[in-house]
Amino acid sequence: MLTGCAFLLLAAVGILRMPDIFTRMSASSKATTLGIGCMLIALALHFRDVGVTTKVLLVIAFFFLKAPVAAHVLARAAYRIGTPLWKETFVDELREYYDQEEYLVHRRGGLERPGEASPQADEAQDTSPPST
Repeated sequence: MLTGCAFLLLAAVGILRMPDIFTRMSASSKATTLGIGCMLIALALHFRDVGVTTKVLLVIAFFFLKAPVAAHVLARAAYRIGTPLWKETFVDELREYYDQEEYLVHRRGGLERPGEASPQADEAQDTSPPST
């Protein structure tokens, strides 16, 4: 239980001390998952019941599956909206894979892909005479 608390405290310190959102998510997702895992294992050892142990193992499996996926989705969203990297980050390996012009942009209050015309733009560009 104390090991789990120590990992959770480490996650809190990581959130406060890390310089950008990407390193904060890395520190918090890894340390929180380990902290919760250790605390749940302590819970299973304390009760020594098959039902409790089964539930604990299922919750641990859920956390180990959920945390990396959630951190990846949040980091990808933060990168796509242009969240700045830490000023001392010297390698941006994703830059060559993400072309900002290919992704969604805000136009007229809605989301559209660049190069696609909105219905309002189609009406504005229609210069043909009305059909009778």
